[in-house]
Formats: sequence, C-alpha cells, structure tokens
Amino acid sequence: MRTLLITGPGGSGRTTVAAATALRAAGNGTRTLLLSADRTDSLGAVLGVPTGAKPVEVAERLTAWRPDATARFRQDLAAFQERATSALDLLGASRLDPEEVTPLPGAEELSLLRAVRDAALAEVHDLLIVDLPPTPQALALLALPEELRRYLRRLLPPERQAARALRPMLGRLAGVPMPAEWLYETASRWDLELGAVEAVLADRDTVVRIVAEPGPAGADAVRTAGLALALRGLRPDALVANRVVPEAWSPGLVAQQRKALEEWQETYDVHGVPHLGHDPRGTDDLAALPVPGVNDTDSTVEWPVTDRLAEEGVLVWHLPLPGAIREELDLIRRGDELVLAAGPFRRIVPLPSALRRCTVDGAALREGELRIRFAPDPDLWPQTP
Repeated sequence: MRTLLITGPGGSGRTTVAAATALRAAGNGTRTLLLSADRTDSLGAVLGVPTGAKPVEVAERLTAWRPDATARFRQDLAAFQERATSALDLLGASRLDPEEVTPLPGAEELSLLRAVRDAALAEVHDLLIVDLPPTPQALALLALPEELRRYLRRLLPPERQAARALRPMLGRLAGVPMPAEWLYETASRWDLELGAVEAVLADRDTVVRIVAEPGPAGADAVRTAGLALALRGLRPDALVANRVVPEAWSPGLVAQQRKALEEWQETYDVHGVPHLGHDPRGTDDLAALPVPGVNDTDSTVEWPVTDRLAEEGVLVWHLPLPGAIREELDLIRRGDELVLAAGPFRRIVPLPSALRRCTVDGAALREGELRIRFAPDPDLWPQTP
C-alpha cells in the first residue's frame, strides 16, 4: 500500500489539499483511505460529510476516518491498571474509572500512529493519505516511534528477559523488587507496535508532501520543515503552494507570492493551487483544485559513506541537510551513535558498521550537505597483512 503523509504550517490548507488529493486518487480508480487526527472535524467540514471514530464512505473508493483518541486512551489505561494490579495495591493507589479519564497531550498523535499501522496491516486500500498535524507537531510525530523504541530498550533491555527465572533472587540480593513479568511483556508489545509504525514511516512506498501558502511566513515554515525532514532522511516528493492569487489581485501580495514561489522552485517540485476566492467546501470545490497526483516516487534520502582511505586516510559520511546553518549544527559521538542537532531539531542515529571502528576527524557543511570525516582507529581497524 502506498502512503502519503501531508503536513504544513497551521492555516495553510493542508486538510483541504489532503481531501482534494484523496478525492482525485479515488476518481482515478484507487481505493483510498483518508486519515486525520484532528480533534475537531475540520476534515468533515471540508468534505461535506461528518467523519469520526468509524470509517465513513465519502465517495466511490474513498473512505475517511478520524480515530477516537479518547476511547483508545481509556482502553489503554484500563489495560494498564489491570496488568499493574499488584503494584497499585502495594502503593495503595486507587483506580481511575474510564468515565473520569481525559486524554493526555499526545494521545491524538499516538492514536493516529496506531491507525496508520492498522490501515497498513489491513491491506484493504491501495492508498493511505494521512492529514498530519501542523508541521511542528508532525515532525515530532514522525520522530516518536524511533525515540520511544530507543527509550524502551534502554530502560528495559530485551536481553534481560532471559534472566526472568533469576529475578526473585536478584531482587533479594539487591534489596529492591525487580520489574514484574507484565512490565517486560508490555514493553515487548509496545516495541512490536512501534516497530510496525516505524516500518510504515520508513517504507520506500511512504512519501511526505508539504503544503504552504506562498509568502514570508510560508517560506520560513518550508525551510524549517525541509531541514527537519532531511534530518530524518526524508525529502518531500512535492511542495503544494496553496491559495496562489491571480495576477489581478493586490500587486503587493502577488509580488510576495512570486518571490516565495521562485525560491521554492530552486529546491522542490512546486505545484501551485489557485485561490478559489472562498474556502473550499464539498466534493465539487475539492474537484476544482488542481492538486498533484500520487506518483511512484521515493522520499527517502541515502546517507552514503565514501572511501577515501587511499587518498586522505579517511572515510566520509555524507548527510544531505538542505537549509542547515553552520552555526546551528552540533555533533556528539557517543559510542556507536551520533547525536546530531540542526537548529531546534535533534536525532540520535546509529553509525554505519565501518564507521564504528573510526574516530571523528572533522566535519564541514558544503552546499547543503554535512560531510563528516572518520579516521580508522588503529586499535579497532582490521590490520592488513
């Protein structure tokens, strides 16, 4: 199944573009599922059909779904309380009733990730279009599965489960209770679920698309989004310039938009969508928007390692980071991982196997690409006879 993730700054019309894209795909004969995590039904307002916890058929071959984050959060909390009965009793904690539970911040994002996984596993549709939250939240959402899996493995390493028979004895020796079996089982289940979501997000059949209104604010948002996506090894397949005004409108606004469009065309495949003069509502308005289709493109970006041992005695790791600023870059080598920060964004990435036997010999940012030099460590590098 092909997956298209659509995001953009708040107010850019990304939900409208997502709905128009889904309608076009369905009209071309593709079984399409349109997914949104918006707490309010802005998706239903655009489509002209209310959406909610149960998938609803909007048009032939087009289904819309807005998962209920509240219900799923209550189910998860109830399951947690059931598994943690002994620990809660030991602490004297009283249980929460489902009716008094309200979702914590982030519940909508987790609910959306699970819905993405469920839709991919069901294989009922040919195309999944996800109306992501505004760009800052969307970027955090894309990073969430990888980060949570890393935290789980650090806090509850899977290899420790092998010592389950020794846990009572270890607890007596340490003088503190050891983690119960249910905790490891829960961590293992979460790891599997997050791994399934991560696999969908990292799949070559998953592409990212940015929607922005051309202008100074939109230009800043696109630069930020492009850098954050690049840090995750992703490149947008297209940039939808939404609400492009006609030449006959305000000359100042037209000039602002033209400047942003020219800047974007240097980096992205830009598709202009004209301003209709009103907010699109219903399938007729959506069909009038010339949004780009979903092509067989690949949004992933390779981070290759080049061998310069013969010439310079180093290996060079190439990380494309368009829009990065030298003064805002930071690198920290920690064991077999590299902590990479670019502006407000940060990612911990494992080093390729060859680079784990090297030391960092320097780094430089050139033409939107970070090049990190690694020198072989004599104590770790295989010796040639």
